[in-house]
Amino acid sequence: MTALFNNADDLTHDALDGLRLLHPDLLVTLDPARVTRREAVSKVALVSGGGSGHEPLHTGFVGPGMLDAAVPGAVFASPTAAQVRDAVRAVDRGRGVLLVVKNYTGDRLNFTIGAELAAEEGIDVRSVLVDDDLATEGTGPGRRGTAAVVAVEKIAGAAAEAGADLESVAALAERVAAGARSLALAFHACTPPGRAEPAFALRPGEIEFGVGIHGERGIEVGKAGPAADLVGRLTTPIVAALGLRAGDRVLAIVNGLGATHGLELAVAHRELTAQLDAAGITVARALVGTYVTALDMAGFSVTLLRCDDELLRLWDAPVRTPAWNW
Repeated sequence: MTALFNNADDLTHDALDGLRLLHPDLLVTLDPARVTRREAVSKVALVSGGGSGHEPLHTGFVGPGMLDAAVPGAVFASPTAAQVRDAVRAVDRGRGVLLVVKNYTGDRLNFTIGAELAAEEGIDVRSVLVDDDLATEGTGPGRRGTAAVVAVEKIAGAAAEAGADLESVAALAERVAAGARSLALAFHACTPPGRAEPAFALRPGEIEFGVGIHGERGIEVGKAGPAADLVGRLTTPIVAALGLRAGDRVLAIVNGLGATHGLELAVAHRELTAQLDAAGITVARALVGTYVTALDMAGFSVTLLRCDDELLRLWDAPVRTPAWNW
């Protein structure tokens, strides 16, 4: 991988130190690795995390209106259970803590153990599992957690900021996770730091359909084509899986996987909107950009979340994080 780092083993540490310098309003600790809100707020706290290499997820989403803490592991490696427990300790204000967990074996295991350790100390902890990736539906581990996690964190974070109790915030997060599905494709695989070759190889003119965010191969290799065709291959199965019909409203997320230009993402959004409009489905809100990445993977994902007035109100609520401000 040709990339900007001093030593592959220190990449996460050095990046967190850079985040500390750039955002003094956040409390960044390097050992154990953790990013938290600096101010203490009496409310339900949200904690999430996962392997590094997906930035701005999750560390870029810590702040008012979203996460209270993020725990990063090494590149594509889960944070430890001790990191999770320590983050829960750091942000608990007596109103409980919600863990937002993507569906990967390491994350599920370590967040579960971390929650148990925190519960032994008397902290009220709940968890919500995000499993939106249709590419792995029906497999042993089930659907992976991908870009829908940002919708869960934003909407649940807004509810917590508004003073909702733990049971209500957890139920809302579960509703968002259940109502969202995603699919992704790649034009070129990522190359993890310290490795010379990409995670998988494609011939010129090929795409990998159904990729994951850790360099996992997809479920099919196909031919590249016009943007309308590629967006349709992602969108049609999502619409079917959610049972979307004319008159429904959605939050539509077009997410770059790390090395896809904003011009291309704007084209993808244009095609997505046109296809949903043709089906009578309203794009009530849209998010287009690079939010859940796989290092330098070239490709994009589409996420749709069925919306109602409550979810839209919480989506629109103010947020102030390194990655998002509105």
